[in-house]
Amino acid sequence: MNRKTLVLPAVAGLLAPVLAACGGSSSGSNSGDPIVVGTTDRFTATKDAPAPLDPAYAYDVGSWNILRQTVQTLMTQPKGDGDPVPEAAQSCSFTDSGNERYACKLRDGLKFANGDAITAADVKFSIDRAMSIKADSGVFALLSTVDTVETQGDREVIFHLKTADATFPYKLSTPVAGILNPSDYDKGKLRDGFDVDGSGPYTMTPSIKDGDLVSATFTKNPNYKGTLKVNNDKVELRTFADADAMGTAIDKGDIDVMTRTMSPAQINKLDGQTGGSVDLVDMPGLEIRYLAFNTDAGTVKTKAVREAMAQLIDRGELISKVYGSQAQPLYSLVPATITGHSNSFFNKYGDPSVSKAKAMMQAAGISTPVKLTLHYTTDHYGSATKQEFEVLQKQLNDSGLFDVSIQGTPWAEFRPAEQKGTYDVYGMGWFPDFPDADNYIAPFLDKDNFLGSPYANTEIRNTLIPESRREADRLSASKSITSIQDIVANDVPVLPLWQGKQYIAARNDITGTAYALNSSSTLQLWELGRGSGS
Repeated sequence: MNRKTLVLPAVAGLLAPVLAACGGSSSGSNSGDPIVVGTTDRFTATKDAPAPLDPAYAYDVGSWNILRQTVQTLMTQPKGDGDPVPEAAQSCSFTDSGNERYACKLRDGLKFANGDAITAADVKFSIDRAMSIKADSGVFALLSTVDTVETQGDREVIFHLKTADATFPYKLSTPVAGILNPSDYDKGKLRDGFDVDGSGPYTMTPSIKDGDLVSATFTKNPNYKGTLKVNNDKVELRTFADADAMGTAIDKGDIDVMTRTMSPAQINKLDGQTGGSVDLVDMPGLEIRYLAFNTDAGTVKTKAVREAMAQLIDRGELISKVYGSQAQPLYSLVPATITGHSNSFFNKYGDPSVSKAKAMMQAAGISTPVKLTLHYTTDHYGSATKQEFEVLQKQLNDSGLFDVSIQGTPWAEFRPAEQKGTYDVYGMGWFPDFPDADNYIAPFLDKDNFLGSPYANTEIRNTLIPESRREADRLSASKSITSIQDIVANDVPVLPLWQGKQYIAARNDITGTAYALNSSSTLQLWELGRGSGS
């Protein structure tokens, strides 16, 4: 079969790669033609979300995959994963024992793509801007521990934190902390449309049709100065309506690489084929899927209803029928391989049981069947999402305790509706901003969480999250992190379902595929090159 597997064992809670039969890297692009990468991610500017690529707004894996190519950050997650390392910075470190003062020195001679010099004032501008705009996407919450940003001369930046935050170096590697040119971005408002400017390894030229970005052309930035080695001169990211259209394009040679989201059927076909011109690369991933609840909504406000759903859903059957070996059951918001993971939902609920769920409902005086709608997005997480929700619907309805309907909506409408609290129960996915348990907890449970969830637990917010962030040794944070997971299993504001692998398919003259995605699903286009077919 045309398959190349990356085995990434857990080391200190992070994923460090051990490469077997990789597609190669660093041979560079030997052709003037761009490497064309396909994706089913959609990029739409709407009335509700007119600035999808502004770093102060963007907060999904697709838009971040554009920003990571173009907007430079002080820190970056290294090739193969591990602790973040300096990128635009020459050095960064905590300068106190309490992890509340973080100082960075910029590289000498940094420039934006247009040639303007980058100074510490630009870093301060960018961080202050994201925090003051406070976009409803919730991305600003990644900077919630920042109190003030101080500059000393043109090259030194000091972050004074409100509380200790050992994860802060990771947060400085995310696009919301990207360095922006005040000439291109207004301090007080978002930048509408699809233009992006920065100092990253590429510049980006968008192609727009009917208000959608249909392709983005990344051209090597001659002014880039950082740690990344760029193995090509140009890459085009091209969007497709669905996985089938993307698969047809790679079969015809119209594109060179397929990224997210391939269908389970496509992955199985590529995995099983012998010979051919397209290779499949699979690697462990940290993507999770879950159901989220508007805990103020009448249908699910009573905890027993949510507990009963947790008691009924059969993750094993769901995965077997829809995803097969491409996913595994998840019993916590924190996935396996991340330090602090606990199977809290399994510990509380055990195997699926109709009788236990029925007893929960009866004890709470809930009349059955409970009628509710499960909402999902039709075009953001792949074509298998509909089948996934059909299985969930059947499992709940077969219990006799629920009368469930399902409703699919395009992401451009789904996300604003979810943020406004329109849905009682809805399906979401999460691709981590960085590989630490904090990033599977705070974005869902802290103040200003990205879901806009009304659920608030004071012990989690005021005690356990701050406790966990004080620990530079993340293993020492496990006690607090486990307590948070146990509270979530008890209260069920969210219901974890599964954790998935990652896949890339590439024509066999493309090199660098082994590192084209990191464990956080970050697309690293600079790794790709063009060699000779095999």
